[in-house]
Amino acid sequence: MQLLFHRLIIVILSSFLFYGCVSKQKVDFSRSSSTQKQNSLVSTMRPYTIHGKTYYPQTVKVGEIENGLASWYGPKFHGKRTSSGEIYDMHAMTAAHKTFPMNTIVKVTNLNNSKSAIVRINDRGPFVKGRIIDLSKQAAAKLDIISTGTAPVKVEVLGFNGDKISKDAPKEKRIFVGGNFMVQIGAFRNLNGAKFYQKSHNGEGGYKTIIKTYQKDEIPLHRVFLTGFKSEDEARDFIKFTNINGAFIVRE
Repeated sequence: MQLLFHRLIIVILSSFLFYGCVSKQKVDFSRSSSTQKQNSLVSTMRPYTIHGKTYYPQTVKVGEIENGLASWYGPKFHGKRTSSGEIYDMHAMTAAHKTFPMNTIVKVTNLNNSKSAIVRINDRGPFVKGRIIDLSKQAAAKLDIISTGTAPVKVEVLGFNGDKISKDAPKEKRIFVGGNFMVQIGAFRNLNGAKFYQKSHNGEGGYKTIIKTYQKDEIPLHRVFLTGFKSEDEARDFIKFTNINGAFIVRE
């Protein structure tokens, strides 16, 4: 009787352990999807360099329109990882863009035949001059550009984080700010020199100066930045039309 009781206890404990392991393998898909979007968004809002050119993801607004050439990519990349970390599925309605935030929703219209498709940005590219968006095979088929390879298109921003947003929504929901840009205008070993330079350039062009201190070769390096640029283009224009030697762009 005692032996039977012990066996019964072992069976009950084994059942608990089995079901406990099974329950740990369950996935909340809605939560997982949301987390994946957030992680991919954070990781891919950083500047990146392709063929010697650096691209800066920047501020995007609902209703913003971009015109240019669209291309598509398919079997060669199918099943491989995209810049966002997702696995590329050429049968899904997705696309690659050089600077739009990941999970931006856009409407792409073929200007040759007026056919349109709504896609989600989940990759970077195309890195060919003149092209503004690289479509999945499925999206390209809907626009009827499989055979031609490219087509002139209009790209309109509809929303962010995988959701469409009404043009009548509050301003803070209609604008995605990928981050601010700074222009480094000087670097000093001596803090007093950095402070003097900061003061002399503060307010230049309407931008505020700050000092950030870094360690280089175990010695402090005080870098002076002009801040408040909302896009790469704005920062580049500032550098182009000022005479500050050695100035360059840094994304905050």
